[in-house]
Amino acid sequence: MLLTELVSVLAPLQLSGSLQKQITGIVYDSRLVEPGNLFIAVPGFVHDGHDFIAEAAVRGAVAAIISREVLVPEQLTSISVTDSRRAMGMVADLYFGHPSRKLRVIGVTGTNGKTTTTFLIDNLLRMAGHQAGIVGTVHVRAGELRLEAVRTTPEALDLQRWLASMVEADVSHAILEVSSHALALDRVVGCEFDIAVFTNLTQDHLDWHGDMQNYLAAKARLFSGLSSGSKRNKLAIINLDDPVAPLLVRESKVPVITYGIKQAADIRAAEISLTPRGSRFKILQAGKLRGVTSVPTPGYFSVYNALAAIAVASFEGVTWASICDILPESAPVPGRFEPVRAGQPFDIIIDYAHTPDGLENILRTTRDFTSGRVIVVFGCGGDRDRSKRPLMGEVASKLADTVIITTDNPRSEDPRQIVGDILQGIMKSCEVIVDLDRASAIRRAVALAAPGDAVLIAGKGHETYQVFADSIIHFDDKEVAQQAVEVIRNEGMDSRRNSSFDRWGNS
Repeated sequence: MLLTELVSVLAPLQLSGSLQKQITGIVYDSRLVEPGNLFIAVPGFVHDGHDFIAEAAVRGAVAAIISREVLVPEQLTSISVTDSRRAMGMVADLYFGHPSRKLRVIGVTGTNGKTTTTFLIDNLLRMAGHQAGIVGTVHVRAGELRLEAVRTTPEALDLQRWLASMVEADVSHAILEVSSHALALDRVVGCEFDIAVFTNLTQDHLDWHGDMQNYLAAKARLFSGLSSGSKRNKLAIINLDDPVAPLLVRESKVPVITYGIKQAADIRAAEISLTPRGSRFKILQAGKLRGVTSVPTPGYFSVYNALAAIAVASFEGVTWASICDILPESAPVPGRFEPVRAGQPFDIIIDYAHTPDGLENILRTTRDFTSGRVIVVFGCGGDRDRSKRPLMGEVASKLADTVIITTDNPRSEDPRQIVGDILQGIMKSCEVIVDLDRASAIRRAVALAAPGDAVLIAGKGHETYQVFADSIIHFDDKEVAQQAVEVIRNEGMDSRRNSSFDRWGNS
């Protein structure tokens, strides 16, 4: 594509050099530049792309989009814009042939539940005969192509590339987790949504947004922008039980469907039955019974996620009978209230909960079906919202019998400082243990558990790594928990040889 065509979607502040250059690709990472590429200098959290323009030129870039004054090598055509990140979305959309216009694009935003909701939508649509792709926290998938996700919502260039891959793979529906960062940083610019889904809003990311008002404003952008573009038949789907629902309804200039449990929503769950193996409920639409179904995950939060997915599926033409049949067979979402079954006589649950509300939800649900003690292992991420740490400590100490505080991606922060912040919220009504070695903390929790207890390992969920100041190591909560069970089982067998005593009280 000629550079002049790409520039046509921008409003450059200044141009320098020829626009009659053939562009072979677009990149924002100078290390990936190939001859003929357009390099977009994007300011990042750690590095600024403007500092690598010379490297991009050496590697063969022929043009650069910039958003601040910088020395540009004379062989590069320079396109100066107000916001290079926003420009990236607009240029990428054009370069890849406006892929979102050729798909039904469903965006799911909210503090908690985005991943599970997108997985449920994906399962409902695919089992009903649609070809669906997904972009989210766990992975991205387009047809047979699947990769682990780097972040919840990719940079605009990567997102448009994935959408183009979906078009090529004959995907009909693209299901996207849309984070507040993605909305604030214009990662979804150039992406036209058909459906926007709101799950909930609770405290998180205040290190970035500053306060809850800014956080909400970022989420609201998905709904206020839903009416733009050329596509028709759009919809906003909003959790009416959340206090911010009225604002999002007002922001939505397209038809709105609400869902919920407590309020008189368009789609409601009634007669909810929660068990350790799942959640069963009746679906009411406009007060009329549409069927009875279940999801294989316990907890009211699971019902909310299911209702959001049900609203999407019904709008996309999936019959109520199919919805009721498909939901109970939904595959578990990695790291979302995921049980670890290694033959132990107590429950072990892995969950991604890393906010006060998320931790409270899974602790209350665990408490509901646990006859014995609840033991929770958790920490808080470094270089992230510090204000939520004491709140998570308070929640854990109120709802668990034993709290084991450990590390969770401390990044550049001192883990002891993070633990200190958590301890400020701890109440004295429970046993508290600090173990900065996460593997040791998990092993300790498993060793403490007796038949009928539950061990909840929170914060990392599906992640298979841990981030420190100077390294990233392999770490999988599920893997460590399984190993811990095996070690104790072997110790029990050894002890029986000597004294017929089994760690878990079995003869």
